[in-house]
Amino acid sequence: MYKCSKCKEPVRTNVNMVGLQCEKCGSKVFYKERPNVRKSIKGR
Repeated sequence: MYKCSKCKEPVRTNVNMVGLQCEKCGSKVFYKERPNVRKSIKGR
């Protein structure tokens, strides 16, 4: 799932499409949503 960097609206079209723009604000910059999962790493 991708979101627009300006208006935070989720992208509903194919992200691999060339010339993709946000339907709401026209921005061309998107970021991928990451889950809020905490990872633990053991030290040696």
